[in-house]
Amino acid sequence: MQIIDRFISYIQAERRCSPLTEKSYLRDMERFAKYMTTVYSIEDLPKATTPMIKSFLVALKEEGLSNRSINRMISTLRTFYKFCLREEIVEKSPMVGIKSLKQPKPLVKFVSEGDINKVSFENRDEYTIKRDELLFEILYQTGIRKAELIGLRDIDVDVLEMRIKVRGKRDKERFIPISRDLLSMVGHYQSLRDVQFESHADRLLLNDKGEEMSPYFVYNKVHRLLEGVTTLKQKSPHVLRHTFATHLLDEGASLVAIQKLLGHADLATTQVYAHNTIEQLKKIHQQAHPKG
Repeated sequence: MQIIDRFISYIQAERRCSPLTEKSYLRDMERFAKYMTTVYSIEDLPKATTPMIKSFLVALKEEGLSNRSINRMISTLRTFYKFCLREEIVEKSPMVGIKSLKQPKPLVKFVSEGDINKVSFENRDEYTIKRDELLFEILYQTGIRKAELIGLRDIDVDVLEMRIKVRGKRDKERFIPISRDLLSMVGHYQSLRDVQFESHADRLLLNDKGEEMSPYFVYNKVHRLLEGVTTLKQKSPHVLRHTFATHLLDEGASLVAIQKLLGHADLATTQVYAHNTIEQLKKIHQQAHPKG
């Protein structure tokens, strides 16, 4: 259809989408066009009405498409009719009032306590081993973000109060308690670091050259350390943040406490961990209960 070709040309020129996204738009529009022609004998897609589009979405649901796939179709049609409005082909979009379907939130991925304990630190020298060990343990024991870890300075470690000061999003500061064992690891690492580098960046943790770590450097370290102990596809610093929160919740910590430790502005963001724990309990019940 000519209108579809014009729409795809618009997508290519104005939105600069990837070839894969363009194919997705084209596939969605061809499916929609086939339905309109077959069911309503309408070849001029701008003439489709809201009830017609709703019936098309119902048909997709009956075919067994997931809510995610149907929502992608809704997004495609919204974009198409915005294009039609822009080109003054229609006076009003038939997508007005059509809402996206609710999608179940994916469960948060985390590393089990057993797998965390299997992580081993082996490298070419003591400094690197202790640096990598401290990097990993700070992420797991405090739940801080990758950028927050990179920004930590020596003065952010409060030995007397046994806590660290973290600068989070929008430069908001928060304090996170740390254990005596972690404090001891910090001290041991600092003594090695200061021998390794007479002058270095004003950061607690450094890369192999005594400079500030890059985000890739931190990601790569965590990925390699987790690679040998977990089958999770995602092996990132953020997985350790999820792991920290999940393990705290499993041990009885309140959501409000976890919210403060993670630096979430909204408790709703933290509640995903409660949902995760409930779903895990459901799985355990189904597997273990005689009538599960």
